[in-house]
Amino acid sequence: RAHVQLEAHAIVLGMPDGRRRRHELDGCAPLAMDGCFEARALPATRSAGEGHGRAPGPKIEGPGFTPGPGGSDPRGERRFVRMLVLEQPSQPTAVIVTPPDEGAVAPSVVRIPAAPIDAAIVDAPAWDALAEWATGGGRLAGLAIADLARLAAIATPQFAVLIGEVAAQRALDLVDAHAGPHRGDGDLHHALQPLTTAARSSPRAREAALAAIAYVASASRRKRRWRGAW
Repeated sequence: RAHVQLEAHAIVLGMPDGRRRRHELDGCAPLAMDGCFEARALPATRSAGEGHGRAPGPKIEGPGFTPGPGGSDPRGERRFVRMLVLEQPSQPTAVIVTPPDEGAVAPSVVRIPAAPIDAAIVDAPAWDALAEWATGGGRLAGLAIADLARLAAIATPQFAVLIGEVAAQRALDLVDAHAGPHRGDGDLHHALQPLTTAARSSPRAREAALAAIAYVASASRRKRRWRGAW
C-alpha cells in the first residue's frame, strides 16, 4: 500500500519502494471511475539444477496482487478497482486505485480502463476520502463533520489542525442553529462525535480532534467574556 498525506493543495504519496510522489491539485482535472488492474505475467526463470520434469508456469506479479496457495493465481491477473485519475499539464498523470486483491475478478470480455502497473494503491477508506476531496474541488466548505473526519485521517498534521478547527466551527454552528435552554457542551460533544470516534484509530484524526476541542474551548471563553462585558 502507498502511504497517503493530504495537504490543502497537494497529495503526497509514499510508495512502498520508498519513493515520494507529490501531485499538485491546483489546475488538476480529477476523474473517478471504475477500472481494472492487470498483474503482469513474467516468464518463469529456471534455477541451477533444474531441467527435469514440468517447467514452471509464468509468475504473476503486480502491486497489491496476492498469490494463491500454489504460488500464482491466474484469476488474479485482472481485478476490478476504483480509479482516481489526476491529470495536469505540468506534471505526469497520477492514478490512485483501491486494492486489487480486494476487488472482484474482472472478465476479460468486459471493456473497462486498465490502471497502469505503477498506480498507487491505497486502502479503500483513504481512496474514498481522496476521491471526494479531489472531485469536490478541494473545498472544506459544505462538508459534514463525518466527511471532515475521514479527510483528517489522511491529512498532514498541519492540515489536520485546520480540518479540526473547521469541524469545531461546524459543530458550533449546528448547536447555535438549534439553540435552547438545555443545550450546551453535551451537544457540542455529540456533534463532534464522528471526529472523536475517528481519533481512536487514526493519529492524524486525533490531531484534528485536539484542535477542534481547543477551538471550542477558545470560542466558549470568548463568548463568556462578551456576555460579561454586557
